[in-house]
Amino acid sequence: MTVVDTPAVAGAVETTKISSHLHPEGSFDVADHPVPTGREEIWRFTPLKRLRGLHQEVPLDGGSFKVDVQPAAGVTAESVAADHELRGASGLVPHDRISARAWAASDAVFLVDVPAELATDEVTTIALSGTGNEVASAGHLVIRAGNFSRSTVVVRFEGTATFAENVEILVGDSADLTVVYLQDWADDAVHHSTQHAKVGRDATLKHVAISFGGDVVRNDTTAEYAGPGGSVEMLGLYFADEGQHIEHRLFVDHTAPNTKSHVTYKGALQGEGAHTVWIGNVLIRKVAEGIETYEENRNLVLTDGCQADSVPNLEIETGEIEGAGHASATGRFDDEQLFYLRSRGIEEDEARRLVVHGFFNDLIRKIGVPELEDKLTSTVETELAKNVLKGLPA
Repeated sequence: MTVVDTPAVAGAVETTKISSHLHPEGSFDVADHPVPTGREEIWRFTPLKRLRGLHQEVPLDGGSFKVDVQPAAGVTAESVAADHELRGASGLVPHDRISARAWAASDAVFLVDVPAELATDEVTTIALSGTGNEVASAGHLVIRAGNFSRSTVVVRFEGTATFAENVEILVGDSADLTVVYLQDWADDAVHHSTQHAKVGRDATLKHVAISFGGDVVRNDTTAEYAGPGGSVEMLGLYFADEGQHIEHRLFVDHTAPNTKSHVTYKGALQGEGAHTVWIGNVLIRKVAEGIETYEENRNLVLTDGCQADSVPNLEIETGEIEGAGHASATGRFDDEQLFYLRSRGIEEDEARRLVVHGFFNDLIRKIGVPELEDKLTSTVETELAKNVLKGLPA
């Protein structure tokens, strides 16, 4: 392995690329990525037949979108040429065929650029509304937060589309960036998103993934560090209904010492054929002494006929760490909570509704974007209304 920057562990960054069954070697050449069969580790949970050919040869030249961009004061948000210097600056190298195809098909990059030392409470919002899913589209988004800046970027999807994209997030030294990805698609959308973040020295990234709609939604989110002292928090909230497939794959690569990561994802499922997948992985490299990391996934199954796959992984190459752990749980309603509420005169259906809201509310509050809190609470209520919960199966 190669260590650069300084010979001292305290300031070292390990840049050698890793390859494993969870993270195949990346390549920009589509030909280096065979068409998946579903037997591969990274594809074994994904319903390939429902991807509308994104993983095969379907053209990615559609443009059935309406885009509304509301940048915060001082923030630049614009389309730039595909050969812009920031494209690829995060270190993203496609490690699956769809990501490589989207990279090759994108003829422009949408760049959100937060200047160094700009500190703003105003939210930059990108709203993408899909107007059709017959023709597949590709996109490329780069979000850069300059050194010592503080900002929030919300990307919201709605309507219907067949969409493959790559997202790069660059967090400068001592910057504080929150990125919220809200997938509120119609139930017939297909969305494959590959996201990679590079977090600078003493920088903080909060990455939030919220998935409610879509026929098939697959998010692959990875993060690495460009210097010591960086912190990554990944939060996720998802709700799968009848027939929906929602998949989140996460990888935090501790490439520098004294870095932190914390991953918390929560999901609910209801309806026949609802399927969620959460694959978490953290790599602690030899150089990454003094790090702290924890990842957890919780799933609440509301009806029969659902499937929640949850697979946490932890790879440790040095024992000189502050702490590392993971947790995963999938279950039904807490009988004690229901009993407590019903013993105080609350009807069973209302008690179940309150339990679900309680399951999500602590996570919603952690997002730290007040404008979204009411919307997310309302959306959870809408999802619950799709199925009247009249008792769980034995």
